[in-house]
Amino acid sequence: MIAMTIAGSDSGGGAGIQADLKTFAALGVYGTSVITALTAQNTVGVQGVYPIPADFVAAQLTSVLSDIDVAAIKIGMLADVAVIDRLADMLAAVAVPVVLDPVMVATSGDRLVPDNAVAALRDRLFGVATIVTPNVPEAAVLLGTAAARGEAEMRQQALALADRGPAILLKGGHLDGGESVDILCMDGRCERLTSRRVATRNTHGTGCTLSSAIAAYLARGATLAEAVAGAKTYISKAIAAADDLDIGRGHGPVHHFHALWQGVE
Repeated sequence: MIAMTIAGSDSGGGAGIQADLKTFAALGVYGTSVITALTAQNTVGVQGVYPIPADFVAAQLTSVLSDIDVAAIKIGMLADVAVIDRLADMLAAVAVPVVLDPVMVATSGDRLVPDNAVAALRDRLFGVATIVTPNVPEAAVLLGTAAARGEAEMRQQALALADRGPAILLKGGHLDGGESVDILCMDGRCERLTSRRVATRNTHGTGCTLSSAIAAYLARGATLAEAVAGAKTYISKAIAAADDLDIGRGHGPVHHFHALWQGVE
């Protein structure tokens, strides 16, 4: 059981490649990686980004796939149109499920990628994705509309995105309420997934972790619906255990190894 993550490196360890590999390991999957950018990053912010040229991103992908039997792929933040186009062309020939996490909006609400990259991601990578996992602000950016204000609008936006081909898991963590509600739309139908909302500031990397958990379950042979349900349970428990960690002075990570570190001194 092998999965791949295509994403940026988070030097603080809470998101990106590091979160993905931790999630794969926690769920019993061997992880491989294609790094698209290096960041100088910690729990209080991002101090610098060093993008990897498209040719070297492609070289990493070719190297891994030419030797290792990858069963599922997760894609994280991509801000470079050349990288997006190159990956879309290459992944069109790869017959494994692809989980696309369209990281485009920071926790502060600031846009992380330019308009041309948003368009390229939507127009090129949706075509190779099995499932796309936007949060509420990201769905709004992809559709060029206002952010959903409740479940009814979330469902409408998820269906609109699903009309482009892939299944859509629209994450409702940005909304208020005692429950965290996600909407999964696939095959013309939508399902409501819920979990108890946890009061914690340690939620760095939740989107990366959820999408890589879906990829891990797909690599293990789960159906898409089973993979999403399993990933929802995993991230909910990782958030609930986040305060057991004491990492940094800002927004700390979720606890990827919550089920494995019990009793470890």
